[in-house]
Amino acid sequence: MQHVKIPQDRIGVLIGEGGETMREIEAKAEVRLDIDSENGSVAVDTVGDPVLGLKAPDIVRAIGRGFPPEAALQLLEDEMMMFDLVDINAAARNKNDLKRKKGRLIGEGGRTRELMEELTGAEVVIYGSTLGTIGTPQQVDIVRTAAEMLLDGAPHGTVYSFLEDKHNEMKHKGMEYHRFPGSQS
Repeated sequence: MQHVKIPQDRIGVLIGEGGETMREIEAKAEVRLDIDSENGSVAVDTVGDPVLGLKAPDIVRAIGRGFPPEAALQLLEDEMMMFDLVDINAAARNKNDLKRKKGRLIGEGGRTRELMEELTGAEVVIYGSTLGTIGTPQQVDIVRTAAEMLLDGAPHGTVYSFLEDKHNEMKHKGMEYHRFPGSQS
C-alpha cells in the first residue's frame, strides 16, 4: 500500500461525479483507493496486476498536480508513459520570483506551455508551484530541459528553437523507424 497526498481542491476531481473517476482508476489500474477528503491523503492498495498497480500512485499524483483524469489515465496505455514534476519553487528566490518564473513557463496567453505540448507530444500542466509532464521518457526529458532553460533565464526564442529542433529530430527518427520493409535508403 502506498500513500499519496494531493491538494484539497483536487480531491473532487480525483473522486469525480458520483465517484465515477475513482471507480475508473480502480478498475483500470486494478487498485483500491481510500481517499481521506479531510487531509488530502490517498491510500493506494493493489488488488490485481502489480505492474498496473505501480502506475496508480502516479495517476493520483498527476490528477493532484492539475492533470485531467483522462490525461493521467494515459499512464496505463503504454508502459513507456511516465509522469514527471519540475519544482518551480526550487528555482525561485521568493514569491515574486516564483510568479515571474511561472509566467515564463506559461508564456503570453499560455503560448509557451502550448508549444511545449505541440512540439513534444507530451501533456504539460502548470499548477501551483510545479510543472507536470506526462509522456514518453524522451518527451518528458525534452519538456524538463526546456522548462529548466526558461527557469535559468534563457530567452523564449532560444527555448522555442530547442523545442523545434527536438521536434524535427523525433519526427526524423519516427520516419526512419517506420520505413516499410524492402525500401531502398
